[in-house]
Amino acid sequence: MACEIVEVGKRRDGGTRYWCLYHKADATAKYGKPAAECRASHVLPVKPEEMIDLNVDHYGGGVGLWGAVPPVYDTTRLDCDRGIHVHARKEAAGEKAIDETFRAVKVKASGLPKDGILVSEIDAIYYMVSSVFGFEMKEIICKYCGHSHLDQDWFSVRPHRRHLCAACGKYFRDVSLAIGNPICGLRRALTVQESVPVPSKRKIRLSQKEFIGGIQIWGSNPAFVWTSPKTEMRGIHVHAFKSVGEKPTIDDTFSEVVVDNAPISVEMIQLLMAQETIPSLEGRVDSINCPSCGHAHLSEGELSYTPVASHTCSRCRIRFPSKGRFRKAVSNPVKRILARLSDSAPRKPQRIRLGLLPETL
Repeated sequence: MACEIVEVGKRRDGGTRYWCLYHKADATAKYGKPAAECRASHVLPVKPEEMIDLNVDHYGGGVGLWGAVPPVYDTTRLDCDRGIHVHARKEAAGEKAIDETFRAVKVKASGLPKDGILVSEIDAIYYMVSSVFGFEMKEIICKYCGHSHLDQDWFSVRPHRRHLCAACGKYFRDVSLAIGNPICGLRRALTVQESVPVPSKRKIRLSQKEFIGGIQIWGSNPAFVWTSPKTEMRGIHVHAFKSVGEKPTIDDTFSEVVVDNAPISVEMIQLLMAQETIPSLEGRVDSINCPSCGHAHLSEGELSYTPVASHTCSRCRIRFPSKGRFRKAVSNPVKRILARLSDSAPRKPQRIRLGLLPETL
């Protein structure tokens, strides 16, 4: 579909700003001229088979919806699994009637609008990002066009008052510092409480050579809709395949995972999954050891999503500089652990980039 580019105001330097109303993305070229295509013109529209109408009332056993991103470690050759992962059961003790990932989900239920509420893959993915870093979100409505606002990339981890509406391209101010996500409006309409996962009690040790079909590793993240009477599990989610083309022999969430005698931290895997989703952090997440005591440094709190030029060792308190491609970086020790596992893997891991588009300042 061709771009629908319109003028939406002035930039800070006095130039004109242009916006694509169809793709909901910036369309300003150099020198304040309209671009031939907007920044999102390459994003393929959602096909009918890539979305699902989901009536929550039809699944008495519960529904779970999560933002899905590629595994942080993947030695399979399976296609990228991204968007919204759906679990739905007719009965609580029954098999999953739905266990698939879609690019969009139209949620229906009694009390919702007749046509339901559409959740896009990017809404779900950024809900995961903000949740992993511990941020609360709320529904923020553009005062000009009424569009429910999504904060992406840098904005998904920094509460702020001034927002850029993706629908109309205009700036507006909210009443408080906050992070916007349309899913909060869906949850309020469904009157469901936020899921509070509990740590899994399962533990597992894996040898990569025993799983010729490959293994996949994700950090778990809270479901944005959870109606099951069961408690959601927190930990590291693992798929392991004995052979290519078969269903996974292992498909579960664990509190402790050891692969080829290398322990994998739940916290670090969850952080890495979110870190590798944020476009502005691409290439800036590294494993950095303290040069004084050799301790593997983990950037925590605000520093887990804010690249800096120097770090303070949590063990010896010595300050030391970042190393590598970028002067400013975030450190996560599990990056080095996964790199070592790739050296001993029967097949080298595949790396799939999401290609999410950041909003324009």
